[in-house]
Amino acid sequence: MPKQVLKHQRIARVLAREIHSGALEPGSRLPGEHALTRRFAVSRATVRQALDELSKQGLISTHAGVGSFVTFDGGLLDNRLGWTRALADQGARVTTEVLRLEAVRDARLAGELGIEGVEFMALDRLRVLPEGTAVALERSRVPMAPALADVPLGGLLDGSLTKTLAAVGIRATHGDEWASVRQLAADEATLLRRREGEVWLNTRRVSRGADGQIVEQVTSLLDPARFQLHLGFGEQPQ
Repeated sequence: MPKQVLKHQRIARVLAREIHSGALEPGSRLPGEHALTRRFAVSRATVRQALDELSKQGLISTHAGVGSFVTFDGGLLDNRLGWTRALADQGARVTTEVLRLEAVRDARLAGELGIEGVEFMALDRLRVLPEGTAVALERSRVPMAPALADVPLGGLLDGSLTKTLAAVGIRATHGDEWASVRQLAADEATLLRRREGEVWLNTRRVSRGADGQIVEQVTSLLDPARFQLHLGFGEQPQ
């Protein structure tokens, strides 16, 4: 077997161990290619082969030269770990109100996601600024696993859905997200204390584990006065 192949596979195994062990947290960014070439003393081509291997294993998602982010008051947010973590990392003083945490049956959603089980853990949360202004409404749906059966009664671990899932071995490694705009329905306007028909940014994210199974679907309504969609293009510096 060529030496080059052995090198990139060795690097991929090292990074995979760090991801599985939690040294690289779910959703965290890997070091850039230049940093990895220095760390492993290999060429950039070898690093790219290693990253491609990790991508094939479903451990990372790489989009060379292209990026899309949601911003809050001008600051970029990495929402792969959820809005609470993303907003906290950006320094935003936003509190979270849990509106709903219960087990539900939703055959329509199961059909859309292409999964057999129709039972989900439903978590609805409101993001509120210190002065009481609601700026986001988030609805998470997690396919119900036996290990999650007590969560609706016992609550989230440290108030975090990510920590709750990680505690039972459920981790999101990759997924897809879509963004659009739409008007607030009457019930949404009531929760957000806004006018019905206001146009808000609407995002939908479907995350998956390393095995490709659905971990979570979350839809978010975001105040366009505070949140924007930022798209990047071209070659990004490493």
